[in-house]
Amino acid sequence: MVSLSVGTLLRLRPLRQLEHPREAIRQFTPNWFAVTMGTGILALALPQLPLPGMQALGQALWLFNIALFCLFSLMYAARWVFFFHEAKQVFGHATVSMFFGTIPMGLATIINGVLVFGVPLWGEQVVALAFNLWWLDVVLALVCGVSIPYLMFTHQEHSIDQMTAVWLLPVVAAEVAAASGGLLVPYLSGDQAYHVLIASYVLWAYSVPVALSILVILLLRMAVHKLPHQNMAASSLLSLGPIGTGALGLLLLGADAQSVMASRGLESVGTVAHGLGVIGGLLLWGLGLWWLLLALLITIRYFRHGVPFNLGWWGFTFPVGVYALATLKLGSVLQLGFFNALGVGLVTLLALMWLWVASRTLKGAWRGELFVSPCIAGQCPR
Repeated sequence: MVSLSVGTLLRLRPLRQLEHPREAIRQFTPNWFAVTMGTGILALALPQLPLPGMQALGQALWLFNIALFCLFSLMYAARWVFFFHEAKQVFGHATVSMFFGTIPMGLATIINGVLVFGVPLWGEQVVALAFNLWWLDVVLALVCGVSIPYLMFTHQEHSIDQMTAVWLLPVVAAEVAAASGGLLVPYLSGDQAYHVLIASYVLWAYSVPVALSILVILLLRMAVHKLPHQNMAASSLLSLGPIGTGALGLLLLGADAQSVMASRGLESVGTVAHGLGVIGGLLLWGLGLWWLLLALLITIRYFRHGVPFNLGWWGFTFPVGVYALATLKLGSVLQLGFFNALGVGLVTLLALMWLWVASRTLKGAWRGELFVSPCIAGQCPR
């Protein structure tokens, strides 16, 4: 007969570091949606690997990501219902509030998966679902892109020496929606295709210039005040996100702009859009290469001194994923093997990073140590 000690039982009990299981809801924050971003981008990138079974593996990961997004949505909605006073304090937190942007970005990976995996599975009828979800994603991205900066300017406390790349999260959601629109356009026709194309270009402009201006400030901040605290180590790669997404968005939108614009008698505009997609995507890709190399050096420096695990580590995944997809798209458009080889290498790196971060997240979630709301800990203004 096997006997278990009290210590062993405590180690086996889920959420043992929480006073009560309901604390998982009380302490739930938008940071968790970064998990759906990283998981979703890996699901979309895996079919790009020249290995058997990658399409099926990506599809399975996409379905898993849908389940995660639904679970997180229910948990966060429950927090607002049962712990409204504590939940609303997130708007005053200078870091956690930024993660509202991860909600539309996580949803965008699911919408893209409807096209990449759902259409082969269930047919063209699911395009209507993707179309409607995309407009919902657009609304969420537009709201995040303005409301969070407004709160930064009016209610939150910020300083340049405490600035990190998480400032990008609410702003970048719009360009992620733009890239999703570029993926959606080929499945549409007539007015729908035209409206999505135009809206996507507006979303791109709504986001990318603002994100690039934030990166300028970030460069100054790091030069003057050096690197952020080790808890924000993963933010070093976040800067790659808007650049990679911006490049991917231009490439995807430009690919179908010619045919869509031609249907409206705007052939010359479509030709310009196509050329802008290739040249603009290539230029942004080059800027992203600089940020990628710099971020890798910074990340190595952080890990030499030890980095505590937190949900911010998911910031290592999505930026690398979108940059990998932009790299592969350039390889396809320019017909250069260099981009294809580098893109496959980046997707492989992304898969390894996901396995690493996901395992640490699963362990931390099981113990309950990742369910921590800064507002409950007294770090939010009241």
